Amino acid sequence: MYPTRQGWTVAALAVVLAVLAVVFARPLVLVGSALIGAWLLAHQYRFTRDLERTVESLSVVQSPARMAVRTGDEVPVTLTATRETKTELTLEVSAGIPVAATATRPFVVSLEPAIEQANRTRTVTWPVAGRHTFDKVTVTATDGLFRETITAGSTPTVTVEPPSPRSIHVGEGGDRIAASYGSHESRRTGTGIEPAELREYLPGDTGKRIDWKATARHTTPYVREYEAESDRRTLLVVDHRSSLAMGSEGETKLEALREVALVIAGNTRRLNNPLGLVTVGDGGITSYRGIASSTVNYRPIRRQLLALEPTIAADTSASTGISNPAGATTMNRTEADSNELSASMSTNTQLETVSAGESSVSLLRRNTTPTDAQRSLSDLEGTDDAFGRTLRPFYSDQQRYRERITEDPLYGAVHRGVTNAQGSIWTVICTDDSRPAELRETVSLARQGGSEVLVLLAPSVLYEPGGLADIEQAYDRYVEFEEFRRELARIDNVTALEVGPTDRLSAVIEAGRSRGGHA
Repeated sequence: MYPTRQGWTVAALAVVLAVLAVVFARPLVLVGSALIGAWLLAHQYRFTRDLERTVESLSVVQSPARMAVRTGDEVPVTLTATRETKTELTLEVSAGIPVAATATRPFVVSLEPAIEQANRTRTVTWPVAGRHTFDKVTVTATDGLFRETITAGSTPTVTVEPPSPRSIHVGEGGDRIAASYGSHESRRTGTGIEPAELREYLPGDTGKRIDWKATARHTTPYVREYEAESDRRTLLVVDHRSSLAMGSEGETKLEALREVALVIAGNTRRLNNPLGLVTVGDGGITSYRGIASSTVNYRPIRRQLLALEPTIAADTSASTGISNPAGATTMNRTEADSNELSASMSTNTQLETVSAGESSVSLLRRNTTPTDAQRSLSDLEGTDDAFGRTLRPFYSDQQRYRERITEDPLYGAVHRGVTNAQGSIWTVICTDDSRPAELRETVSLARQGGSEVLVLLAPSVLYEPGGLADIEQAYDRYVEFEEFRRELARIDNVTALEVGPTDRLSAVIEAGRSRGGHA
């Protein structure tokens, strides 16, 4: 509590009178000074009592119209102040708008002594994504002579999400899929709650499983099977490397993939299935949250997804693929070596032993594991004939390629997630098409052990600035992307879907139709 300007004036008057009384030896003036001082102290005591009653009876509520908004949205916020006890104090209530938000005008409500309730609504803009909590309101109470400032009221939290792309297409070859991402069936029957099928009664079925209505209709006993309850463990792997920043503001690859990932996470929560998350930057894993109950993991995973920003890649153009200023992605050296090696080694399916004189070596084929490659290389190192000397360079190149792949960020992220999960999981990989060799190996790793894999691919041709300037060339590039997507989709237990802006994809597909092409 501290005096106002008027209070200081009264106090100064009492002091001046006291000094004058002493200087001029006027006792009567001294009495006047004492009376003014006593009156000021009494007023201070009454202010303190009124303030206590006011604080006890005061209710202040800050009410945003929506608790979840998008960046740039303008949301009405209402500030309501209610005082149940009448006092002589005037209250000035200032809203606790978060620092990251801006109000159109000063947000203040005044309560005069005769007024019990007042409210005011202001439009608040939210330019920064994240979770923003209101501060408590600031209440300044005064009776003219004294003033006190306190904090009170509710502190709601508003979640501000990044702007989502206007319309996202998720599908295959230009056809949108109708299924809800993340929904699934157990594919087993048992004692769940969802009806699956009706069948005739078999010896050994318990009486409580008989469907009496169906039995009455068919005049013979029938049993109702129910879909067994199952938990599908879901691992989201979200790539936010620098190449995912491609696209116009608010409609980048990362923002489109994030929207789909959020839907999948929401469906996982609705189904009460376990959920985990791995995020991948240019330097490797940026965050990891192991698979656990969606009740525990959903909210933190959602916050992590909303906070994702593309990382900045180091200048490694000599060894990795980067996007040139025009937006066209150049092939990295690792991938070029891989393609050249694959063309040289046309054998594909499994390891096969070939004898050459007294030596026998193993030929490496495309589906060989790194362990098999190392074993094959060891076999060659023990031979010194023309056959071994001819094949040894190819085995060495393939082994070095395998070692480079294991060091790639996306592969490493999936390896950690799959290893820690220890069992069958549903892996959802959100990335783009700029690193096909790495993605092939990553998908192969993720589907080991019979696990299912969903690949959400953002085609670079649909996000490049000016990428549709030459629509014919854009269609040709989309056809190349579609061939790659289908290649992934043909792998057992793998589903590959394209994720892109609907308007751009429609323009590319229409260009193909006009010239009689088929994606």
